[in-house]
Amino acid sequence: MSSAHDATAHLMNTYGRLPMSVSHGRGVHVFDTAGKSYLDALAGIAVNTLGHAHPKLTPALQDQVGRMMHSCNYYHIPLQQQLADKLVALSGMRNVFFCNSGLEANEAALKMARKFGHDKGIERPEIVVYERAFHGRSIATLSATGNEKIQKGFGPLVEGFIRVPLNDIAALKQATQGNPNVVAVFFETIQGEGGINPMRADYLREVRALCDAQDWLLMIDEVQCGIGRTGKWFAHQWAGIQPDVMPLAKGLGSGVPIGAVVAGPKAAGIFQPGNHGTTFGGNPLAMRAGVETIRIMEEDGLLDNAHRVGLHFKAAFEREFKGLSGVKEIRGQGLMIGIELDRPCGPLMGQALEAGLLISVTADSVIRLLPALIMTEAEADQVVALLVPLVKNFLNTPKD
Repeated sequence: MSSAHDATAHLMNTYGRLPMSVSHGRGVHVFDTAGKSYLDALAGIAVNTLGHAHPKLTPALQDQVGRMMHSCNYYHIPLQQQLADKLVALSGMRNVFFCNSGLEANEAALKMARKFGHDKGIERPEIVVYERAFHGRSIATLSATGNEKIQKGFGPLVEGFIRVPLNDIAALKQATQGNPNVVAVFFETIQGEGGINPMRADYLREVRALCDAQDWLLMIDEVQCGIGRTGKWFAHQWAGIQPDVMPLAKGLGSGVPIGAVVAGPKAAGIFQPGNHGTTFGGNPLAMRAGVETIRIMEEDGLLDNAHRVGLHFKAAFEREFKGLSGVKEIRGQGLMIGIELDRPCGPLMGQALEAGLLISVTADSVIRLLPALIMTEAEADQVVALLVPLVKNFLNTPKD
């Protein structure tokens, strides 16, 4: 019988994997190759919007595989138009470019910002980005990311970024004052990898107004917090604003790789034929996954469910952790929840796995929950029942 080490010997050593091999999933449960069941509170890192093996999605994807999986973009792909129409209707924006991942969507957004600047005669465009941000691991998106640990060893980084703190409009104005090269402000509505750090609604409105006044692009990365995760289609909609550029990915395809860049009127005409492209982006299988994901979300009321179950989660955690000194803050919105502890808590991932629960730890000390949007309040209670004792034991704090 081969060991786990032997089983992965020919894979590059890029992941610190946990000792579990996934076999299949049903709803909000995942099963390993030994048949053990796990409650999935991670959903493939906010990807499996509809959980696993959804009874409406699975036959639609099987149908599409039997028709066509890939066509290059030399030809019209009707499902692209169908999904673009839907994203434009949900966002109030103008048009869409399809790609394969969040990184690609963010890379395209950065290219759009630079071309926007060049079209205005700015030779060296600069983009405002944020502390603790995460936009991807290509050289450009890594440069936009605010994490020195994952940047280390990959220099020289791409120039042209100005970094500012979150939720501080004075700092943003000071960092850009008198700089004619600024072309865009780029951020996540709720930082995911950075520790579930939300931008405040008043700050979002202030940045929108500043971008309008300065003729900058407002580019909002909704890769992790978009597609209904917070209880609205896109997290920035809670603030009543609209971006000029919006990268999407993760939950849009419910597990099928997909990315999209949605553009508003100011950005809709930046890319012209020859400026950008992709081989796999917009393929019929990914487009069908996107169309069906949104259709099922609407039919099954999953935005309301995400909002309601998210409130249930937060209330339960606030009740269970009340007065516990090691828990610093419970953050997030809808089914995007972070529990910040006062110390690094990486071991909790393995402890949760042993207990039959899939979670994530990000930014060293933040427990991150990103369950499928189909999760019920009863299933949320099961997550709480499994996680709370682990956290209390980890903090070595006696139960009240």
